[in-house]
Order: sequence, then C-alpha cells, then structure tokens
Amino acid sequence: MLEPTRKAKLEFNKLQKRLRREVGKAIADYNMIEEGDKVMVCLSGGKDSYGMLDILMSLQKTAPVQFELVAVNLDQKQPGFPEDVLPRYLTELGVPFHILEKDTYSIVTDIIPENRTYCSLCSRLRHSTLYGFAEQIGATKIALGSMLSTTRANLSVGPPFDLAIYRTDSFTFDEHRIEADSAYLTDIEQRFGEHLLEA
Repeated sequence: MLEPTRKAKLEFNKLQKRLRREVGKAIADYNMIEEGDKVMVCLSGGKDSYGMLDILMSLQKTAPVQFELVAVNLDQKQPGFPEDVLPRYLTELGVPFHILEKDTYSIVTDIIPENRTYCSLCSRLRHSTLYGFAEQIGATKIALGSMLSTTRANLSVGPPFDLAIYRTDSFTFDEHRIEADSAYLTDIEQRFGEHLLEA
C-alpha cells in the first residue's frame, strides 16, 4: 500500500495533467491563444488565478505556438489584503508582472449601502481598470480565471446581472443587463441544474 504522502502526490500529478490537457484542448478548440499573443494573466491572489497561471506557464513550454505571459494584479485597497505576497511569489517564479494600485474599495463602499452586496460595482471597476491596462501594455488577450464554485456564488447573488460582451480582437464592449424575468436566465438556470445532477 502506498504511503499517504506518495499517494497524495500521485493523485496531485494526475489532476495536474488532466487540468493541463483539458485547458490545452479548450484553448486549441476555440483558438484562444495564437502565435505571438501577449496574454495578460489577471491574478487576484486566489486559487483560481494561481492555478490558471501555473497551467498557462506549463502550456507555454509545450504549445505549438509561441506566446508571452505577463501577470497583473489590481490592488483595490481592500483592508487586510497582503500586498507583499504576490510580488514575492511572481518574482520567485520569474514571471514578468505589474501591480496596479487603485482604491476602488472606497468608491464601492461610498456608493453601495452596507447591507447590499458590493460584487457588481466592484467587478465593473476592476475589469474596466484591467482592460484599460491591457491596451496600455499591448496585450492581445486577457486571461481571467474563475472556478465553478465562484460562478455558482456569483449566480447565487441573484439578478439583475450586468454583462460586458467583448467583440473579437477588441477591448471595447457592449453592456447588457439580464433581469430576473429573462427567458434566457430561466433557460440557463434550468440547464445548469440539469448538468449539476449529471455530474
């Protein structure tokens, strides 16, 4: 019988290979990264974005196309955010990076009442800052990571949902709002529930 640490390491390696294979397949299937792309990898400091960066760095070594990675973190000045962790980690990895500082937290807390969720406005301010910076550094693609649990949590906040739809090869977007009575939302919720039962 394998000792727990060795068994855990084998399971971790299997999971890592599977994630890289699936992400690589999705990138190829949808032509997400092309020859010469400069991919701006947005890091929040959470497991989703750490995992995404690790997978993209691994794929960069074996991909049939050459592409550049640059990591970007937006410090939104939320109380207790550990400012030193990401720069130290990225320096150790040897990944080019930028840390942007913008106090969106104060803007959000000034506008949104204390008993309401900050997610929508916070997200909009964060994304508009990141998209503007992507243009500034000449990024051709932006990588944003979000796990199913994050998506589920965002959906659980409830409608209305504000969407930013980006056109191919452009950082300009159209804004749309999905209200609670939307037929599209009803369909998405139904399909999401069905797929969860299948999983």
